[in-house]
Amino acid sequence: MDNTELCALMEAVAERQDKEAFAALFRRLAPRLKAYALRGGCSEAEAEELVQETMLTVWQRASSFNSRMARVSTWVFTIVRNKRIDLKRRRTHPVAEIEEAVELPAETVDPVESLDAASASEAIREALKALPQEQLLVLQKAYFEDKSYPALAEELGIPLGTVKSRIRLGLQRLRVPLEIFA
Repeated sequence: MDNTELCALMEAVAERQDKEAFAALFRRLAPRLKAYALRGGCSEAEAEELVQETMLTVWQRASSFNSRMARVSTWVFTIVRNKRIDLKRRRTHPVAEIEEAVELPAETVDPVESLDAASASEAIREALKALPQEQLLVLQKAYFEDKSYPALAEELGIPLGTVKSRIRLGLQRLRVPLEIFA
């Protein structure tokens, strides 16, 4: 199956939520995606999970595919690559179970440090309120929602350079009022 045929299937999925076209895409791409995940260090179960997550994303975001920007296989392999990276990040930053957290010793808090932290927190809130709305929005999404610059540009419908400029200007404006805490 060549890229033209894959594009036709993607178009059918995007425009009509065509399940048969999606099934054809799945049959064509799933084995290759699984092999890619396995070569990337995933276990059999992880590879299968990545394939499922990737194909679900393809189903949900088929309308965002642009055949002038990439081949279908390139677009889909980029999705699985990103999901594999996310999986590896989750592996290196394990989340403690609730039962384990209950067993952890309580931390003692120095009242002076607590007061300093409260003051810093209030200063940060005030500095953020003083930012222009467009700078505040990109900073919140970049740092609190952990979104990449290209993802922000796509989500907000603005050029990547604009995203970078707004973040740089926002951080510069925050630097001055927060220097006392450095």
